[in-house]
Amino acid sequence: MGIVITLIVLVLVIAYICCGFRIVPQNNEGLVETLGKYSKTVKAGFVFVWPLFQRIRKVPLALQPLEISKYSIITKDNAEITTSLTLNYLVTDSYRYFYNNTDSVESMVQLIRGHLRDIIGRMDLNAALGSTKEINDQLFTATGDLTDIYGIKVVRVNVDELLPSPEIQRAMDKQLTADREKTAAIAKAEARTIEMTTKAKNDALVATAKANAEAVKTQADADAYRVQKMQDALAKAGEGYFRNQSLDSFNQLAQGPNNLIVVGKDEMTDLGKVPALKKVWDESGSQDDAE
Repeated sequence: MGIVITLIVLVLVIAYICCGFRIVPQNNEGLVETLGKYSKTVKAGFVFVWPLFQRIRKVPLALQPLEISKYSIITKDNAEITTSLTLNYLVTDSYRYFYNNTDSVESMVQLIRGHLRDIIGRMDLNAALGSTKEINDQLFTATGDLTDIYGIKVVRVNVDELLPSPEIQRAMDKQLTADREKTAAIAKAEARTIEMTTKAKNDALVATAKANAEAVKTQADADAYRVQKMQDALAKAGEGYFRNQSLDSFNQLAQGPNNLIVVGKDEMTDLGKVPALKKVWDESGSQDDAE
């Protein structure tokens, strides 16, 4: 009988011990509680706790994504816009994350929402819609250190969209349409002006070219008329006219500084009979003629 009781007790002890073995997965930490009070923090791996007296709470340390649903914000110029965010965070202190707050993630979300309201509330609508990157940077800087009290680190935060209210959106669409129509009208008017200016310049160039061509033609006609008249006059001139022209030419040549004698073709055979004069310069620099 005693042996049976011993075996039963031994089996119960072995079962009790086996029930105390736990496995903490990779990228997790275990918070060991003894009789409901924090005892220690254990790393990932094979862990033993005393059943009924101790329990272990697993806290994930891996990077986790979170989406913050849409909510409304009022800008500096009293315009209502709707925004939504996404962020990535990780647990840096499992003790703070689990024991310092009943819901650290929800506290972090409320903190980020409050800072985003403050940032956009100091901007007007146009500045907010065009400054998403600046808003992300300011929000990340503002919430980076404050979430440390929750044992959480925000790695990235991003404003996914900023949407004005439907009434403002319709007004913006009308303004955008009006601006586009105005820009199109101005572009059309400028194109028409350029077209008219180009046509005027081309017309001026054509007119100038026609005037130049007409002037050249008139000058050519005048030159042709003058040549024709001269030819007609020469055709009617007698032998005496040409002889007088030859004599005038001979006289002009004879008055030149060169020792030149001009004779007609009929007198070329008597060229040897023409006396020659030689210019002699004396020592005083005066000039004498000698045969």
